[in-house]
This record gives sequence, structure tokens and C-alpha cells, in this order.
Amino acid sequence: MPQTLEETASREQIALDSPWVTLVWNDPVNLMSYVSYVFRSYFGFSREEADRRMLQVHENGRAVVATGSREEMERHVEAMHDFGLWATLQKVDA
Repeated sequence: MPQTLEETASREQIALDSPWVTLVWNDPVNLMSYVSYVFRSYFGFSREEADRRMLQVHENGRAVVATGSREEMERHVEAMHDFGLWATLQKVDA
């Protein structure tokens, strides 16, 4: 059954609105204290929250540090790269 233009537009809007995440990955280069510092200074996390996410990176290999639109997550990934951290973005499955 063919889709109507309205159904297609609605489905595309849902896809655009679906959240994306910024992931920071563990690496052999950066100190844990530096990763925590980046999380505090860039994302504005409290020391406790920055340390919690840094430990996720260290112990689990990665941590989600932000959720939002694709464009916003692309900016965060670029910023993490500027700080020397390994980061990617990923679409959250609905």
C-alpha cells in the first residue's frame, strides 16, 4: 500500500527528531584526570558526574556524555576531538 505524502513527512520528522548521543571512548593516551577535566569544562558536569562518566569510559570502554540532535552531537564530537579525546556520535534506536 503506498504511503501518503503526510505519512512520509511524519515519518521523516520522527527520524529527524530521534535522539543522537555523543560517545567518548577509552584510549591509551589521555589521563583519567584530564578526561574528567574535559567533561567538567566543556559539558559543565559537576566533579562527581564528570568522574562517574570518566570511570565509565575507563572501565566500560565508553560513556554517553550528551544526547540531542545530530547537529548538536556532531559539534560535541568535534569539540572532544579538539581536546584530543576519541569520540563518535550514534543514533539512539527508537
